[in-house]
Amino acid sequence: MVKLTEKERNRQIRKEAIASAVMYVIFFLWWYFTGYGIAEASKPSEYTYVLGLPLWFFLSSIVGYIWFCVATVFLVKFYFKHFSLDEISDEEKK
Repeated sequence: MVKLTEKERNRQIRKEAIASAVMYVIFFLWWYFTGYGIAEASKPSEYTYVLGLPLWFFLSSIVGYIWFCVATVFLVKFYFKHFSLDEISDEEKK
């Protein structure tokens, strides 16, 4: 576990919060454009089906969920830091 000063801790928390919000916005855009974009492009009688599901549903709800779960694991593993929230001074860190 890494010990960070208050300034470093706040900076890391802000970076992680922004990364989480960006991931959510990207997931929402993926869901919206694959769901509504593909579904509105053709009539239900002309839909392509994957595993018995319409392609728009399969991409937006199944593939998107799996892809963003994997992306979130990578984000947490390689971008987030495990650090203590305890107060420490700059002198203690040295």
